[in-house]
Amino acid sequence: MKEDFPIFSRMINGRPLVYLDNAATTQKPACVIDAMSDYYSSSNANVHRAVHTLAGEATEGYEACRKMLKKRFNSRYAVITSGTTEAINLVAHAWGEHNLNDGDVIVLTEMEHHSDIVPWQMLAERKSIELRYVPVTDGELDLDAFRVALEGAKLVCVVHTSNVLGIRNPIEDIISISQKSGARVLIDAAQAVPHEEIDFDKLGADFMAFSAHKMCGPTGIGALLVNESSFNEMEPFMGGGDMIETVTTEGSTYQSNEHRFEAGTPRIAEGFGWAAALEWLESVDLKSHHSRLLKIANRVAEELRSKGMKVYSSLRPGDAAVISFTHPTIHPEDFARLLDAQGIAVRTGHHCAQPLMERLGVTGTIRASFYVYNDESDADIFLDGVDRVMEAMQ
Repeated sequence: MKEDFPIFSRMINGRPLVYLDNAATTQKPACVIDAMSDYYSSSNANVHRAVHTLAGEATEGYEACRKMLKKRFNSRYAVITSGTTEAINLVAHAWGEHNLNDGDVIVLTEMEHHSDIVPWQMLAERKSIELRYVPVTDGELDLDAFRVALEGAKLVCVVHTSNVLGIRNPIEDIISISQKSGARVLIDAAQAVPHEEIDFDKLGADFMAFSAHKMCGPTGIGALLVNESSFNEMEPFMGGGDMIETVTTEGSTYQSNEHRFEAGTPRIAEGFGWAAALEWLESVDLKSHHSRLLKIANRVAEELRSKGMKVYSSLRPGDAAVISFTHPTIHPEDFARLLDAQGIAVRTGHHCAQPLMERLGVTGTIRASFYVYNDESDADIFLDGVDRVMEAMQ
């Protein structure tokens, strides 16, 4: 599979690249790179309104991405955004501003990425909304505390799969419990869609946000899936070209489809690239790879523990192959730099999840995250690299 990815021919510090930073962004197969290059070299034009050949090709290629998203995730509406962050902010502005009032309650969790915390804090400041945080206990959401927090809530915002721990939350139960209490549900699925196929309509959430770059697509593009009832409650957030039906000096009317939330020139080349990534993923058995990678991650985690590391990831069935760990004396950044010297890419820091770091009692971790093109040899090289770091720092 690595032969599909040009970057794996690169040497880092004289060594073959071992890339274990997939929770931040995945690498791109050649078909994605080619699709974006082909657009610029042969069909470069703006989309939708023009009737010339290039505009027609650009529109068809860009809208093909939307069609593929709707089909893959079984959703009537797919608003194309710059990524998960914009998608969540879009819900805050286009839905939250018009459907939440002073004194209303939003339920969040201590496991959320900052992108699913900060927009709601900003909205709470504007509208005097109460934010309640579900605690994390032993690496899992406290569902008893969740039920208590849910009383009177209008919206629940929860991460499907943690970018720090790799844990897959009981998302189906959370949605069911929330909706029985009358709350709308937003799912941050940025770390979920790379690892499992999700039927949005069957899942039953109101909103689901995710990014292309976590699933072999380009950076700078993502999507917000919305069910029909919530879509009809949303109002345009940004005004401008392409989201309108008519404009006069007296006022404007807006499109009734997803374009009403996509003002301005969209991410056309990225749409071509994401469509190519989605097509490439059609040939990948995610369930099989997910199981394979979880076995690798469990082996790596066990060896890290035997080497004296503290491993924070549970790596249970269904979880993503994400290992967050710390060494008792070596700072995570020093550890990562010494791994990079051996051509091994991992990530360190708070991973945009500072409330979770506080709950874990650390300021940051080292994170090794595996994806479909990783294999046992990557794990072996990584573990050998860990030994060399510990020898160098003794």
